[in-house]
Amino acid sequence: MTKTAVVAGHICLDIIPSVDHHFDLVPGHLYEVGAPTMATGGAVSNTGLTMHILGVPVTLMGKLGDDNFGTIIQNVLKKRAPGLEKGMTIDKESISSYTTVINIPGIDRIFLHCPGANATFAAKDVNWEAVAKADLFHFGYPCFMAATYANEGIELKTMYRKAKELGVTTSMDPGMPDSHGPAGKVNWKKLLSEILKDVDVFMPSADELLYMVAPEKFGQGDNLSTADLKELGTLLLGYGAAVVAVKMGSRGMFITTADKERLAKMGKGAPENLEAWANKQEIFPCFKPDKFMGATGAGDSSIGGFLTAMLRGLPFEEAGLFAAAVGACNVEAPDSLSGIRDWNATNARINSGWQTNAIDIADAEWTKDAKNVWHGPKEN
Repeated sequence: MTKTAVVAGHICLDIIPSVDHHFDLVPGHLYEVGAPTMATGGAVSNTGLTMHILGVPVTLMGKLGDDNFGTIIQNVLKKRAPGLEKGMTIDKESISSYTTVINIPGIDRIFLHCPGANATFAAKDVNWEAVAKADLFHFGYPCFMAATYANEGIELKTMYRKAKELGVTTSMDPGMPDSHGPAGKVNWKKLLSEILKDVDVFMPSADELLYMVAPEKFGQGDNLSTADLKELGTLLLGYGAAVVAVKMGSRGMFITTADKERLAKMGKGAPENLEAWANKQEIFPCFKPDKFMGATGAGDSSIGGFLTAMLRGLPFEEAGLFAAAVGACNVEAPDSLSGIRDWNATNARINSGWQTNAIDIADAEWTKDAKNVWHGPKEN
C-alpha cells in the first residue's frame, strides 16, 4: 500500500531576481538584475512538492492572506496538481508571506522575509481528519511562525502530541530563528527537550541546531567534528527523537538513529526494517551537480527525499543517499523545484554511476565505504 503524507507549516512566495555577476550591496546604489523567478517557497512548498514530484500522495497545509500573493501561491499549487491548493487556510485579516531571495554569485544567499499569515498558524489550522488518514505528519519552519513557539511552544507541543495520538509518524524541520526577533528569545533547548519525544524524525541544519542547543558554537556548522556531531546526536536522541538528520551543506548530511525499541514507536510511516535502521551513525556525501545554479530550498528538498525514501521502504543507507541525490538535483535550478526529478529518474541517475564528493574525516573510529559514506563507531 502506498504511504501518504501531510506537510504543514510555512509557505510563502519566493521572488528571486536573476543575478549573473558578483557585487557588494552598498546603501544608496542601484543594481541592475535580470528577470525574476517567482515560485512558492517555504517548507510546505519545498518539501511537500518535492515529495509530490517523487510520487508520494501529499496533502499540503498552510495559511495565506486574501491578497494577490495568496492567489499566486494557490495558482502555482493548482498548476502543479489540481487539488493541492485546497489545504490552504485563507485568513482575511492577514497578508500572505513572501521572501525576496538575493542570490549573488560567490556569496551565501540573502533573504528579505515577511512572515505574514504564517505568524498566526496554530493547531486549529491543521485538518486533523486528513492527518488521521495519513502515515506521516511533517511540520516545517516553526521558528518562522510566532504562534507556534509563543507561550513556551504550547501550540507546537499540541500539534505533535495530537499527531502522535493519531498514530502517524512525525517529522520536523525547525528553520533558523531570527536572533533579533521574538524567536531569538525562545529557550529552544528547553523546548526541544520537551517536544522531541513526540517528534520521530528531526532534521535541522547544523547552524540551526547550534543556535538552539549550543549557541556558543553558532556559526561553526560547516566545521563540526565527528565528536561534535556525535555529542549533538546523542543529546537529541536522549530528548526522545528516533532519527536525527543534520544538514551540513556541501559537507553532506549526518544521520543518527535510536535503538529498535524507539523506532518501533514511530507510527504508520516507520521504516520497514527497524533492525536495519537502528543504532546508525553515518555521514552521507553530496552528489556532484552538473551545474550549480542556486541552493534555494536544497535542504528542504533533501528532507523530502529522505522522508520519501523512508515511506517507500528503502534501506537506511539508500535513504541517506537518495536524500543527497534529491538535494543535488535541486541546486541545478535557481528555484527550489525545477531541478527535482521523479522517483524513477532520480534512482536511475544514482544507479548510473553518479559521483559523490569525497569527504575528509580524520577520525580513526570512522570508516568510509565505496560510495564515500562514512560509518561511525556507534555501528561497530
